[in-house]
Amino acid sequence: MKAIRYHAYGSPDVLRLEDADMPAVGDDDVLIRVRAASVNPLDWHAMRGAPYVARLDMGLRRPKRSGLGADLAGTVEAVGRKVTRFVPGDDVYGGCAMDLTPGRTGFAEYAALRQDGWLARKPAGLTFEQAAAVPVAGVYALQALRDKGGLKAGQRVLVNGAAGGVGTFAVQFAKALGAAEVTGVCSTRNVELVRSLGADQVIDYTERDYTRTGGRYDVLLDLVANHGLLANRRVLADTGVLVAGAPAKGQWIGPLLGVAKVMLLPRATFFLAEASPDDLDVMTGLIESGRVTPVIDRTFSLDEAAEAVRYLERGHARGKVVITV
Repeated sequence: MKAIRYHAYGSPDVLRLEDADMPAVGDDDVLIRVRAASVNPLDWHAMRGAPYVARLDMGLRRPKRSGLGADLAGTVEAVGRKVTRFVPGDDVYGGCAMDLTPGRTGFAEYAALRQDGWLARKPAGLTFEQAAAVPVAGVYALQALRDKGGLKAGQRVLVNGAAGGVGTFAVQFAKALGAAEVTGVCSTRNVELVRSLGADQVIDYTERDYTRTGGRYDVLLDLVANHGLLANRRVLADTGVLVAGAPAKGQWIGPLLGVAKVMLLPRATFFLAEASPDDLDVMTGLIESGRVTPVIDRTFSLDEAAEAVRYLERGHARGKVVITV
């Protein structure tokens, strides 16, 4: 099969479309003919080996795992002898979560995933490209608001970074979970997009600083980390919760210091999503009911994977960046 591989850390120029062995299919594995995969920050962090402390797991001098593509959508080609949940011909979506082991990643023509892993039937009505956009970003948004933020019906929510891959889902999930008012923060060119997703208020950060508008929120989901913790705390309601993603800046210990600062602040929590088949089913229900729709910025072919990662890395994607296979 054809697959994207990299054998040294660096810019997207290290990515290569190579001939690769077909994935081994174990007794509990599902072999998937990949139709589409989406690009996530995990991909370019792995590609660059950043932050450097992560190389203790990824490989000090060169990557131990050369696959990319944490989520995918496709069609079941074959199943192991113990598989009962899926049969050949099923259209599925899901992914390998944080495990970028070759043979289980989406930037390839085939992938083998465990039937009890992060895998579910594709939502009816979605294209493969739309379905591939959902797993990582969708689960992150859902778990951040529902589990870490403790979002309850009637509360007020602010999403900083509302036009990005996670943010576009977060705005929609907040409304679906019963938020009384959802405020999205984005740039000028994305104001109408965020409003179309259901945001009640949209703040253009080029014109206004959301930490100085006087608003108070029960859940603040900060996906950008472009304000200090004390500034964010200023806009929390008395029992409000700040949910912060991993700081992206810094090659050495900067990201770790950012996480530590969040953990030391009362009513603030750092968050990374966990793979959950049950949450994929929750998202399927929300998508099929029409309450959530994936937003795709651009699509690239498999041999354009380097350009797809480069585009996402610039930090201005509207919704998700998808690779068609």
